[in-house]
Amino acid sequence: MTLIKPQDHAITVLLVDDQPMMGEAVRRALQNEADLVYHYCPKALDALRFAATVKPTVILQDLVMPEMDGLSLVKQYRSSIQTTNVPIIVLSTKEEAATKHDAFLAGANDYLVKLPATLELVARIRYHSRAYLNLIQRDEAYQALRDSEQKLIAANLELQSISNSDGLTGLSNRRHFDEYLNAEWRRAMREQSCLSVLMVDVDNFKSFNDHYGHLEGDQVLRSIGETLRKVCQRPADLVARFGGEEFSVVLPATDPAGARDVGERMRAAVEGLAVPHVGATTGPVVTVSIGMASVTPTAETSPTGLLKRADEGLYKAKRNGRNRVAAFDD
Repeated sequence: MTLIKPQDHAITVLLVDDQPMMGEAVRRALQNEADLVYHYCPKALDALRFAATVKPTVILQDLVMPEMDGLSLVKQYRSSIQTTNVPIIVLSTKEEAATKHDAFLAGANDYLVKLPATLELVARIRYHSRAYLNLIQRDEAYQALRDSEQKLIAANLELQSISNSDGLTGLSNRRHFDEYLNAEWRRAMREQSCLSVLMVDVDNFKSFNDHYGHLEGDQVLRSIGETLRKVCQRPADLVARFGGEEFSVVLPATDPAGARDVGERMRAAVEGLAVPHVGATTGPVVTVSIGMASVTPTAETSPTGLLKRADEGLYKAKRNGRNRVAAFDD
């Protein structure tokens, strides 16, 4: 975004007055000011359209006009998004406190008895125009800052997502799994709720890779990861790739019965993919073995201990024939 520099931006004056001689008088007063651009509008009904076209940095507004009351026009400027902040200098033939009060109440920024001395007129035009251009610059700088902040936030979120994701499956990686498990452990300890973990391992995966190739093996891991994720319906449940052909699942506020139910649904869903596996010892398709563990955290327990128990459950499932869910204390 290119910011406006007040010192480089032409001051644009719009005079709205039904008397052509007044228009000429202001033109002559400003003709020697090289950085001032002057526009004249003789009809009040055309003033808003004219202002939207020339984009004035200050409006000189006559109070008494045949088509519309000058104060009503000032209020219209203030209600229009294009002129709501443009400084307005009211020109009047009267030096009356009540008239000034009404002008400022309507939204005028200044009040002059016409026609003031050239020096005073130019000084007030410059003062109000510079204030307006500084306002524009501040708003644009603020918007640019907000845009930069939003881009930085988006970039940080994307970076965080990348650093927390497994490149092959798109699931959470081991690093994020550990962080999440520790956070949920602390929550479960505060709330004294049961926390469960599942360890999922693809059965006979080495023989699958040996027979079908590593590309097919990668595709199987992606399919299984997506299947496990779909089984977990709750936003708080986390499925991660633990490493190699092993996945891990965090199930907050889940007791052993609930964890076993999720594990069984995962096991059945993977078997239901019906991915052929000629080297499997569990049947003609790819299957998984799942170990589970649950605990209500105490000062004597730890997340590492919970993982170890789930891993022991996984080994038990493997020893007992694979394609099953087992807990270390079954």
